Amino acid sequence: MTQKVSVLVAGSWGTALASVLADNGKEVLLWSRNEEQVVEINEKHTNSRFLKEVSLSPSIIATHSLQEAVQDADAIIMVVPSSGMREVASRIRPFLKKDTLIIHATKGFETGTLKRMTEVLADELPEMDPKRFVVLSGPSHAEEVICKMPTTVVVAAEDLQAAEAAQDLLITRYFRVYTNPDVTGVEVGGALKNIIGLGAGLTDGLDFGDNAKAALVTRGLAEITRLGTAMGANPLTFAGLAGIGDLIATCTSKHSRNWRAGNKLAKGIPLEDVLKEMGMVVEGVKTTKAAYDLAKRYEVTMPITNELHNVLFEGKSPQLAAGDLMGRVRTHEMEELPMTR
Repeated sequence: MTQKVSVLVAGSWGTALASVLADNGKEVLLWSRNEEQVVEINEKHTNSRFLKEVSLSPSIIATHSLQEAVQDADAIIMVVPSSGMREVASRIRPFLKKDTLIIHATKGFETGTLKRMTEVLADELPEMDPKRFVVLSGPSHAEEVICKMPTTVVVAAEDLQAAEAAQDLLITRYFRVYTNPDVTGVEVGGALKNIIGLGAGLTDGLDFGDNAKAALVTRGLAEITRLGTAMGANPLTFAGLAGIGDLIATCTSKHSRNWRAGNKLAKGIPLEDVLKEMGMVVEGVKTTKAAYDLAKRYEVTMPITNELHNVLFEGKSPQLAAGDLMGRVRTHEMEELPMTR
């Protein structure tokens, strides 16, 4: 039987995942709040706001009805911004089958509670087994996936069968999917890399060169690993697709909205104007605030995150932030390991 899979919502990443599913022969419903977007997808088979000049499979059906989208679905892929995950999860609850596979592909924390997205889903979908919630992450720009360029990602769940079900659902000749049991690590890596992506955009916008960006990415990975392990993640996860893999894509690509936002900030454009110009959610901004608070909660040192927080929310100049980072008290690279003389 053909599997019915619903994708919420019809942004660039949601649309790209819907395309992967359609290529796999799934019955795909793509939900959008925007009725004009629904009409465009169904009649023109395009989603011009997010993926210009790309034709979508006619088998992708868009709907404005959340009930229609999720009712009787075998699997649901949540590609909702972190700020909207709780609301959408609450709204779909009455229509879910208890055995529906829930996958999320959102890279961020809930501000205020500082919860990961699987924790938010567990709050709002208490009838579902939280061990079967799956997170999808890794280096995967929608603009490349929609064009069937080779892409490799990871899916994580405490329940291996759930992770493997997600793997089977999505894997294609151009979209390779690995499994991982470390849900915390995959979620933390996917969220925190957006902060470093913002920083990479800033360093490039300030013409700091390759040395500076290489250092930023490397020391950024150290911060991600430090906080992630404090939260219970396996440090090896950050050497994989959800860690260094996603960092490379986010910090080096023209497709990265976090990089583009950081680049605009470096040119002196105020944050509010940058976000308006982008026209899409830049998860790294809210994630910086969440990570700043999480670092305090777990008593973890995160100097890059702290300085980006100061730039975004305290009005500090990027140049001064960079100078303060470079002028920090000297330390060892392997901070957690005792140094012998």
